[in-house]
Amino acid sequence: MSPPAATDPRPHAAAWPARLPHELVVPETTLWFNLEVSARRYPKKPVCIYLGCELSYGDLHRQAEALAGWLQAQGVQRGDRVLVYMQNCPQYLVAFYAVQRADAVVVPVNPMNRADEFGHYITDSGAQLAITTADLAATVADANARLPAPRQLQHLLVTRFADAMPATLAPEDTPPPAMLAWLTGEHALPAGPLSATRWTDALTAGHRPGPAVAEPDDMALLPYTSGTTGLPKGCMHTHRTLMPNAVGGGLWSHASAETTSLAVVPMFHITGMMYGVLGSVYLGSTVVILPRWDRELAGRTISRYRVTHWTCIPTMIIDLFGSPNYQSFDLSSLRYLSGGGAAMPQAVAERLQKEFGLTFAEGYGLTETAAPSHGNPPERAKLQCLGIPIYGVDSRIIDPETLQELPPNEVGEIVTHGPMVFKGYWGHPGATQAAFIEIDGKRFFRTGDLGRRDEEGYFFITDRLKRMINASGFKVWPSEVELLLFKCPWVQEACVIATRDAYRGESVKAVVVLRAEAKGKVSEQQVIDWAREHMAVYKAPKVVAFADSLPKSGAGKVMWRLLQEQEAAAA
Repeated sequence: MSPPAATDPRPHAAAWPARLPHELVVPETTLWFNLEVSARRYPKKPVCIYLGCELSYGDLHRQAEALAGWLQAQGVQRGDRVLVYMQNCPQYLVAFYAVQRADAVVVPVNPMNRADEFGHYITDSGAQLAITTADLAATVADANARLPAPRQLQHLLVTRFADAMPATLAPEDTPPPAMLAWLTGEHALPAGPLSATRWTDALTAGHRPGPAVAEPDDMALLPYTSGTTGLPKGCMHTHRTLMPNAVGGGLWSHASAETTSLAVVPMFHITGMMYGVLGSVYLGSTVVILPRWDRELAGRTISRYRVTHWTCIPTMIIDLFGSPNYQSFDLSSLRYLSGGGAAMPQAVAERLQKEFGLTFAEGYGLTETAAPSHGNPPERAKLQCLGIPIYGVDSRIIDPETLQELPPNEVGEIVTHGPMVFKGYWGHPGATQAAFIEIDGKRFFRTGDLGRRDEEGYFFITDRLKRMINASGFKVWPSEVELLLFKCPWVQEACVIATRDAYRGESVKAVVVLRAEAKGKVSEQQVIDWAREHMAVYKAPKVVAFADSLPKSGAGKVMWRLLQEQEAAAA
């Protein structure tokens, strides 16, 4: 039983909503079991609605079972990693739960990644099979062909967006022309040695999976996060680390089986995964899926399907308000609006409250914490604030050098202990060891974010200890972009920093030293265009500035802080 707030030693006890338990009793079951329960309870209820087409819980269960049988027929065994590389669509849910039913591990990959980036996910995870959409299949094949044979994928499963779309779209569900052309485009299966199978053929192959044997402490998800150095690292999450936020998210947000939520945050992202794939299935609620963000489609969708819950990033709200049609959207059904990734501007938050009576409840979390570790109670939210530690979470502010805990309102590193904290970085024991410290006999994760907490226990972020650029909630690690830029045939050296962006908050700027043979022949725009072809759009530099040389320390290290300070001063 939870102790009363008056006896809770943590400073946020007084702000804790009286309606909520301080600790959760989390089921000791698997993610697949969550679907089994909801499919038994609500077999005919839509688990998702996609451009007007419904997929029921019963059909999701049947398709996931059929696909799990096919996966096992291709050799997928307990603990194997399976890459899932696609935009939001009903097939994402089917793929996710099929992998869980096969006792394997989902490796979600950002669909904006290009072949140069995708190969790392194949080799680092050791995956033998990938599930993707037809528009991305050639990228997978290209990345795979560049790898040595022992490290290549053996199988590729390809679906079409149109496989889950209605034959005729209602006007309210019709995406803009460019998006519709992308969704309905025809793509041939890639030729070559990689064995590719159509989604519909796999579902109708008649394979049955063996008994489900995964246990709560088995790894279920391996999402990748970039670090301050090197290439992205996989975060090992088990069923047990994912369940607390799947269970607790519903309690925190007043959600239930009656909830209808909008799933537009990408499902490969830990936030989109938690609220569009995991939490909704645990609750037995319905998600309305958008393949990608479009403010007009989002406004019509909220109105048409009476969406009650929406987890998003603030730039989506800002963009929605920028629509000339926003006053015609009926947002009266919304009951809970939350998000993170970037601070919500005060003027926009006040407008939400004044025009729609909605409080934007900001939260905070990382891939390593399976989305939220902190959240603003909807009853008592503070603006531009991370909120208070949620169920079972103990967060402190420490001096990053001495590791000593700091008093209220002093800035230090945020460290977090809780049931949703990951187990470590896949294949990187050294990085795992460096990411954790022990305080009062408990293992705390070092977030790398600088912040403070006030006297009431609310946390605020002030800076980043790590070198990171936050572009509309997407984390961009300069070291990764630099490594990719070094592949450009014109680039001798590059240093990546943040530049101010009125819409995204921050964007990527590259200070580039050209190779001798490229000087005077290559423009900044050509480098930008090359980057857009070889990396995800949000990572690609929006601004490129040429320099004769980069400032370096006595040890020969590029002085990126100096360049960042100069950029800030110029802004």
